[in-house]
Amino acid sequence: MSPERDAAVFAGLHAVRAVEATGATRWEVRHGCWEGSRPLTHLSFDEYAHAKDHFYADSGSVVVSSDGRLVWAHVRGPLEGEGDTEDDQELWMVLDATDGKTLGRVDTMTVASGSEHTPHPDPAQMGLSIGEGEEGSPVLWGRWDGQHLTAESLGIEQILLGVSPSGRHLLAVPLGQWSLCLHQVDDGSVLRELDAEDTVPPHPGSTGEGRVYWDCEAAFVGEDTIVAGTSECDARYESVRHWLVDVHGMALTGQILYPFPVSGPARSAGNGTWYTVSEDATSVHLWALAEETGTAPPAIQQT
Repeated sequence: MSPERDAAVFAGLHAVRAVEATGATRWEVRHGCWEGSRPLTHLSFDEYAHAKDHFYADSGSVVVSSDGRLVWAHVRGPLEGEGDTEDDQELWMVLDATDGKTLGRVDTMTVASGSEHTPHPDPAQMGLSIGEGEEGSPVLWGRWDGQHLTAESLGIEQILLGVSPSGRHLLAVPLGQWSLCLHQVDDGSVLRELDAEDTVPPHPGSTGEGRVYWDCEAAFVGEDTIVAGTSECDARYESVRHWLVDVHGMALTGQILYPFPVSGPARSAGNGTWYTVSEDATSVHLWALAEETGTAPPAIQQT
């Protein structure tokens, strides 16, 4: 979604598309189909209308920069007009948010089953987590200098969860989800970690079976505070838990006690807030800490 909320950008099976609030297509960048071992550019719906594999295809991702001027997109090549290719090429692109013009592109050298962008306060920087199934989860960091796009590997097989408000720190979780990891943005080095098994109390409904692990989503609600959840492993007990984490010591400081049961992970909503989605996916609930907003927060139970 653009900051002005006048358009939304979607990553599809065959194209990146900007759609206005009226439903009209503002622009479209067509690319190779994410389904199949050989990337093709389909010319019409009839070519794949009856192909069931398209329902279970791999995928890329897209996000609008914080200033609304750029669109970062992870797509499969080739782009429309470049012809089909035998190379299983994936591209990370910077597009002009106004008209979809390609400003820069790099080959990610990956074979993705899916990906997710992690925005940075600086619109010229962006993180990209690429899931390659059993092959791993490389993390790339992109920089756009106005002329060229560069992307470097952070050398970590992890999933990015967020960037601190200052832009100096990254939060990530390894594929096994056993620890929250605080990294420096500049070089990707690990500053501190928080292990779930050693710090998260057993769930009240626990029978002693199964391990405790972090969710694949979390939220910075300030430079010094993170809201992280164990909802994935808690779900088997029919109630989930979210936690406050102090960044300086990477220490658990309390459990968030909501005024009513919530489901799923804590997801960043920006400006010191986070949101949860109801179990039936019909409601979105926005949350904030009283220290940040002066409003009534969910209660905090100290650990």
